Amino acid sequence: MKITVVGAGAVGASCAEYIAIKDFASEVVILDIKEGYAEGKAMDLMQTASLMGFDTKITGSTNDYAKTADSHIAVITSGIPRKPGMTREELIGINAGIVKTVSSNLLEHSPNVIIIVVSNPMDTMTYLVHKTTGIPKNRIIGMGGALDSARFKYRLAEAMEAPISDIDGMVIGGHSDTGMVPLTSHATRNSIRVSEFLSEERLQQVSDDTKVGGATLTKLLGTSAWYAPGAAVSSMVQAIACDQKKMFPCSTMLDGEYGLKDICIGVPVILGKDGIEKIIDIPLSDAEKAKMKESADGVSKTNGLLEL
Repeated sequence: MKITVVGAGAVGASCAEYIAIKDFASEVVILDIKEGYAEGKAMDLMQTASLMGFDTKITGSTNDYAKTADSHIAVITSGIPRKPGMTREELIGINAGIVKTVSSNLLEHSPNVIIIVVSNPMDTMTYLVHKTTGIPKNRIIGMGGALDSARFKYRLAEAMEAPISDIDGMVIGGHSDTGMVPLTSHATRNSIRVSEFLSEERLQQVSDDTKVGGATLTKLLGTSAWYAPGAAVSSMVQAIACDQKKMFPCSTMLDGEYGLKDICIGVPVILGKDGIEKIIDIPLSDAEKAKMKESADGVSKTNGLLEL
């Protein structure tokens, strides 16, 4: 199975690395517009193969989409990353043009490809791919929720001083500092609600820290994070490539689910060989419904800035 990663920056390279190490793909193609950059990243990664014990072939290409032909899954990470103080929404002007061009080129060479969008603002970029490509909605997936949920579980484990393998939790809503909806009412430690271990005040702090998880790292690093985003994408790619039927919160086009229409926003879905195979409608409290509505309003406002 062939996987393409567009964008050889930190997120794209981490994504390619994690996919290769898991050894479920026959080939990973990394593509970038910077001359020699993707080729260099691919060569560097291939030189780890004998050390890390994987047989996945990794190749790099400078803007030659013919090299991506017949890809089963393509990941779009290309675009400018956030700098300290920037919101994801501020990236829309430049990244919209990039994502539109990339998705068009991918489909020219791989008409049946499943596209995973990582570029920010992610929900709006996912919506853009829907509106400009016309491919079935199950084949267009936004990554944000998987990453946000990983950050949520990290903060919960930290608060409870518990191993992270004990923790289960999910974040839905928009992939933005104000749009995320961490579902504290559904989060558990080994099937026991986390509210049994943490006060309401501490849970609110966990929720707040989760929402600014990306901004916190951007301030510390001077640019967007890459390890966790790359790992989140690789888990989604593996679920599709290996037909695992795993549940992830992903940005998907809604048509009445959660009372929302004509919007891409994070909700739980089942990922399998066809991409999004089912949208899971879970019960939300009145407060969570209100937060989800507020999040959707914010995403719709950003969508309105697109030039379709």
